[in-house]
Amino acid sequence: MLQGWLQIALTLLIVIAITPYLGKYMAHVYQEQQTLLDRFLNPIERIIYALINVKSKENMTGWQYARAILYSNVAMALLIFFILINQGWLPLNPTKVGALTWDTALHTTISFITNTNQQHYSGETYLSYGSQIWGLGYHMFTSAGTGLAVGIAFIRGLTGRPLGNFYVDLTRSITRILLPISIVGGILLMAAGVPETLAGPAVFPTLEDPNMSQAIALGPVAHLEIIKELGENGGGFFAINSAHPFENPNGFSNFIEIVAMLSIPTALIYTYGLFANNTKQAWLVYGMVAIIFVGFIIITAIGEYHGNPAVNSILGSSQPNLEGKEVRFGWAQSVLFAVATTGTMCGAVNALLDSFMPNGGFVTLSNMFLQIIWGGQGTGTAYLFAYLILAVFVTGLMVGRTPEFLGRKIEKREVVLASFLILLVHPIAIMIPAGIALAFPDQLAGISNPGFHGFAQVIYEYASAAANNGSGFEGLGDSQPSPFALAAGAKPTMTALWWNLSTSFSLLAGRYIPIIGLLLLADSMSRKQQVPLTTGTLRTDTGLFTAVTAGVVLILGALTFFPVLAFGPIGEAFWIAKGIG
Repeated sequence: MLQGWLQIALTLLIVIAITPYLGKYMAHVYQEQQTLLDRFLNPIERIIYALINVKSKENMTGWQYARAILYSNVAMALLIFFILINQGWLPLNPTKVGALTWDTALHTTISFITNTNQQHYSGETYLSYGSQIWGLGYHMFTSAGTGLAVGIAFIRGLTGRPLGNFYVDLTRSITRILLPISIVGGILLMAAGVPETLAGPAVFPTLEDPNMSQAIALGPVAHLEIIKELGENGGGFFAINSAHPFENPNGFSNFIEIVAMLSIPTALIYTYGLFANNTKQAWLVYGMVAIIFVGFIIITAIGEYHGNPAVNSILGSSQPNLEGKEVRFGWAQSVLFAVATTGTMCGAVNALLDSFMPNGGFVTLSNMFLQIIWGGQGTGTAYLFAYLILAVFVTGLMVGRTPEFLGRKIEKREVVLASFLILLVHPIAIMIPAGIALAFPDQLAGISNPGFHGFAQVIYEYASAAANNGSGFEGLGDSQPSPFALAAGAKPTMTALWWNLSTSFSLLAGRYIPIIGLLLLADSMSRKQQVPLTTGTLRTDTGLFTAVTAGVVLILGALTFFPVLAFGPIGEAFWIAKGIG
């Protein structure tokens, strides 16, 4: 047990140590201050700006920034959809896989454009190498870069600066942050044993019968694996994602992947502190999120370490819950990976979340309901400070003063936008399609588990889509037959069609409506005149205000989603405790 806790603690300490260095570097990148990469990248970026006819010093309004995101994302969506539908005749297809069904191609397109990477398919049997590289890999960079651009535009607006230019922010996010770290990380993963090859599957005779053979899927995995984690994408090259030994072969690769998924969301809070010239507040907010994060790790770890009481009663002793986990990672690294991947909205998994104890189901769902522990790429930081704006408003009401944040008054427009983002859009994108699916459990939902767990399966799928996370409890009939099965005469199913189309609604609503709202909120804050500090000004860089913010986060989350948690993992926990499960 002690070894597992030490592994978790050391990993988190390394992430904390990285935070100020990466946060400072990102602040230099987005403030266009000097960095080590300038001499190599400045000429390349000038060529990119010339090709797309962008003036790098030209700032955008909130609506202009939002339109630029929408236009570019539509163009990229058309590209990926074309690749998926036509992969049968495009190059880099050693397995000769055919086209996906239109609904799977549509869902996959929307999923990767929105930085969600929710997968209703198995990568090694549904997609060609070309689709994985040109379609999905390309969009792992652009969707992550889009999220970073939104996050930094929000920080600029919050601190009274112009929002900047989306195309410049997207370019710099990729060339100066995502790509350099991915190159180093990809090399480290290859050194750890992750393959990077264009060769087709390796065929070997089986041990049982030398006359029979088995095909072992290979592919260009390492470079996709690192951006999968670093960009909070989460989509696996193989069906079982980072539990696959070719995606995540050992403890070292597992450590690299956890640090990669946590590094940018944690460091971006420090970047905010540099923009606001208030690193004290940044560390206070960082500490608040870290405490909740560690609390969630402890809750999950307790359930997995003590195991299932029904199983333990049969064994006659208390054993960790290793169902659905890789022995090479054990309970501790599986717990840390699960909490990190749902907290950062990455969605990659090194264990089957469906097999976790109810504690784990409670935490993973709560992470996606709150979306700020640590949150998605860039957007999570923006959500976090939207909560701070609500906390300022609530505190101002309690003390009878006009609420201010960073010297700018919080008025009706800001409160409406923040409330709309946090209290309305996310629940609607989850509850409405989930309610329809649960009304038809056999025809639409395809639930594979009865009772509380089956309810949680459905809610989890839509929460994962709306939060742009992408992970799943699995067990739902959300996959159409593979291209090989379709060629052999298999027919598409109505259940998979429902899941592809309904989660596409949640994906789009959970991504673009909040992005537009965040940019309008940032634009509104950037236009406000800064008022001087007085003795009556509510300071937001204190431990007391940070505690109030934590209360606002947890209370709003509980009020909105507690009934869902009660019918899901909480109900399942009582069900197991009574010896029924």
